[in-house]
Amino acid sequence: MDAPLYSKSGHQGTAMALAPLAHVLYSRIMRHDPLNPHWPDRDRFVLSNGHASILQYSLLYLNGYGLELDDIKAFRQWDSLTPGHPEAGHTTGIEVTTGPLGQGVANSVGFAIAERILADRFGTDLQSHHTFVLAGDGCFMEGVSHEAASLAGHLGLGGLVVVYDDNHITIDGDTNLTYNDNVPQRFEAYGWHVEQLGEMANDLDGLEAAIRRAMAVTDKPSLLVLRSHIADPSPDLTDNHKAHGNPFTLEQVNRTKVVMGIPEEPFWAPADLVDACRTHAAANGKEAFDAWQVRFEAADIDKAAWDACWNATGIAGWTDSLPTFAQGEMIPTREAIQTAFDATLDGVPGLVAGAADLTGNTGTKLAGQIIQASETPGGRQVHYGIREHGMGSAMVGMAKHGGVIPAGGTFFVFLDYMRPPVRLAALSKAKVLFVFTHDSVGVGEDGPTHQPVEHIATLRAIPHLQVIRPADANETAQAWRVAVEHDGPTALILSRQAIPVCTDGSAVQVGAATIVATTSPQVVLVGTGSEVHVCVAAAATLAERGINANVVSMPSWDRFATQDTAHRQSVFPTGVPVLSVEAGVTFGWAQYADESIGIDRFGASAPGALVLDKLGINPDHVAERATALVAAAASPQP
Repeated sequence: MDAPLYSKSGHQGTAMALAPLAHVLYSRIMRHDPLNPHWPDRDRFVLSNGHASILQYSLLYLNGYGLELDDIKAFRQWDSLTPGHPEAGHTTGIEVTTGPLGQGVANSVGFAIAERILADRFGTDLQSHHTFVLAGDGCFMEGVSHEAASLAGHLGLGGLVVVYDDNHITIDGDTNLTYNDNVPQRFEAYGWHVEQLGEMANDLDGLEAAIRRAMAVTDKPSLLVLRSHIADPSPDLTDNHKAHGNPFTLEQVNRTKVVMGIPEEPFWAPADLVDACRTHAAANGKEAFDAWQVRFEAADIDKAAWDACWNATGIAGWTDSLPTFAQGEMIPTREAIQTAFDATLDGVPGLVAGAADLTGNTGTKLAGQIIQASETPGGRQVHYGIREHGMGSAMVGMAKHGGVIPAGGTFFVFLDYMRPPVRLAALSKAKVLFVFTHDSVGVGEDGPTHQPVEHIATLRAIPHLQVIRPADANETAQAWRVAVEHDGPTALILSRQAIPVCTDGSAVQVGAATIVATTSPQVVLVGTGSEVHVCVAAAATLAERGINANVVSMPSWDRFATQDTAHRQSVFPTGVPVLSVEAGVTFGWAQYADESIGIDRFGASAPGALVLDKLGINPDHVAERATALVAAAASPQP
């Protein structure tokens, strides 16, 4: 109560109601070690209703994860370790960034998938833990939880225990305003083990027993339905929706402290109580970690593979297996990525790939790999079904669990169905490879609904997201390399149609590079993806007209932005006009190009080559525009 009061912001009601449950998890149930917070076999805790973050911060403080009382007092303040919602990588002990409701539930499905794959690969002596999730009504209203829960039930993910905080309250009021689902029956239909706990939110022994019963269920995920009362034991606001998002007044806080029998002083935390909690957590954690360490040292495993998995990288020398493709070879980049995956499967043992019902279409079908299923728990091939949002969120969970590098594919236009996890992956630096194929109006006959035009511009706007649109198969193979080397998420934008190999792939490393160089260039043609070969053909036409044109492949704006001034000026020489060519909206290109050829409209239903041609993505149009640009640059300015 005190932290939201003093920050004048926050959500104390849910945290109050779930404090006994969270205390049971941290003190009696979970195997965790505050001194080794990144221990691979620790139990994971996910607060899906992340607005109740003060609950988790309080437990991290009490259990010795590095937070002190001054951090609690700085709740929701600038540069504090206790931001308004849990942020992975910012505060020790936070496993995944939550806040947008339902995401934590879906992330936890990814945690459970990763744990199962690793347990099968390296043995249960090294990987055998649980993922515990707290979730509320809002989480189960959001569609992503439906997708993820259906997938979890289908896969039979034992080891996943979700507690449903059934407090009947949302910001607007009682849930009867909007929601009368029978959640237990819904989860039973998904294939979950479900137990209704009823009124036992303050019964520590009862909560412990219920959680242990769920932990014993190994063939399906578990949902424990707990009837709680928001803001309990406040005499003023228990079961009141005003307790959800508004801090109590000082008088309401103090009246609650009277009920609790504690002093009416802010941030009361007796030293002996805090010391007792920390001593208990440290002793239990050390015992569990030391026992695991003994098992690890004795384990007969491939240590190089283990290290590669947990460092989210490849085994030394893995890049030697990357394929190269002959100049002029016609190959869709969606097929090139599958070739790259297959060539490096042994060298990147953490790779786990799948798609939202588009495995063969998106190049995410791994050669010779078994399907992830309850009967084959080590399968590296995941069939996510038509659940783009759930897939993306599960992949973020897999990456934040550690030990795997998830790659998931769908058509680029369906980014609209999975944008939230892409953003959260960037925010939390989750090492995910989002494979987006069918990347332009070149999709063809499916028409405007399936032809992305604005999508790549929106991805480029997301901070810390590496976006790569390779020009050909060679750049695609190199894109896979830099994705593995990158410390965050990568969006790989690939073509449906076959396009000629026209580069050596080196532009990917630096973001943009000249692939056709002339002496004293009069114009620079810069393209991405399938438009690079169009620029090459246009440059040949311009040469016949006596116009020197350089061609630049620019697969990654963000990588190019990190290069030094000398490289950037070598690509875009001062005083030389630049014409960009990309089969998408021209938004953003003004920072590099004097003029742009793009598609600032929706597409059309027709064969892909015809649509591209009709919308001006062809060598003749590029050559005409470039000729005019050169002429304008040569004309005296008034």
